[in-house]
Amino acid sequence: MSTCNFKETQFVQPQTPPAGTQLAAEEKQLPRVFCPLTIRNMTLKNRFVVSPMCMYSSNDGFMTDFHLVHLGSFAIRGASLVFCEGTAVLPNGRITPYCAGLWKDEQIPQMKRIVQFIHSQGAKAGIQLAHAGRKASTLPSFIAGSSASRSVATDMEGGWEKEVWGPSAIEWDNGWIKPHEMSEEEIKSTLKAFTDATRRAHEAGFDVIEIHGAHGYLIHSFLSSISNQRTDNYGGTLENRMQFALETVQAVREAWPSENPLFFRLSCSDWAQGGWDIIQSVELAKRLANIGVDLLDASSGGNTPLQQIPAKLGYQVPFAYEIKNQVPGLLTGAVGLITTGEQAEEILEEGKADIVILARQFLRDPNFVLRSAFELEVPVKWPQQFDRAQFHRSSKK
Repeated sequence: MSTCNFKETQFVQPQTPPAGTQLAAEEKQLPRVFCPLTIRNMTLKNRFVVSPMCMYSSNDGFMTDFHLVHLGSFAIRGASLVFCEGTAVLPNGRITPYCAGLWKDEQIPQMKRIVQFIHSQGAKAGIQLAHAGRKASTLPSFIAGSSASRSVATDMEGGWEKEVWGPSAIEWDNGWIKPHEMSEEEIKSTLKAFTDATRRAHEAGFDVIEIHGAHGYLIHSFLSSISNQRTDNYGGTLENRMQFALETVQAVREAWPSENPLFFRLSCSDWAQGGWDIIQSVELAKRLANIGVDLLDASSGGNTPLQQIPAKLGYQVPFAYEIKNQVPGLLTGAVGLITTGEQAEEILEEGKADIVILARQFLRDPNFVLRSAFELEVPVKWPQQFDRAQFHRSSKK
């Protein structure tokens, strides 16, 4: 019996022009959400961005083929920029044992493969660099057995109970791991880890980095007086509480090519008395703009279980609008309960933000960009393999 030896090849059919690109100029003004946007050397074909979303599907920080299919599906269907999930710069910076990481060179090749596929479809690829801080070493809800919350990941479950860090020894909630208050040496090692991860992100071919400064993770927890009760140079006054965030941005900006964009995700409010708020966010945003941040991804919450979030359609858009008005030259992204193309267009047309960054809506409807084009009556390119399934005006209800 003979054995056939196959030479492994990777064939990717490029999209030219890419899906989600406007096909032909019309007399009427093109909706802003389908207008290109240039940020440093990166030009987005439209303003629809896929937000970083934790998938809890990595092994020892290594992304898998799940990520290739998951992220690639959005690139195929017209999103202009696809962000990989929050990616830990240190092993103890993962939210769960199943989160992605970029703390060693061996993790680069699989990310590079994903980036190359995203690029082949005419989209840009972004990565969110993060450290989970006091919200680390937990289990995903679908493993913990609860749809509403995560539980602690013990050493037996791949966790690291003794290596959970925070600005102060204050647990996120009852039953969570009490973090170790970081020493200045550990702060410096974390800054170096961000620098090293930035170099790896560049080697993998990413177009843009977003630094995760939101949702109660390490950088956010340094910003908020709810979680930061230090008495050294990293705690107390607003200036001191901002110090770690600013040092992280400086470290990344210096390691990242000057021609490449840098984003920062910020929780603009803790939605809790005595916590971080929009006034402090504006002050931080001014400093971020001065040291090389191009766009602020304006989110909120996540730092305390006592938060009172008035969730409704577009409830976080005012944060993006306020920072855009108060910090000239700094672009903003609107996030949170943006569910239709008409809503996205209204946000941009009214000057409340420069891009829309969506998460759950893309999970519900991977064709969101193509559907929005249909609803807004913009002729756009569909993936050539899907061409026969296009929405047609005669079927519009």
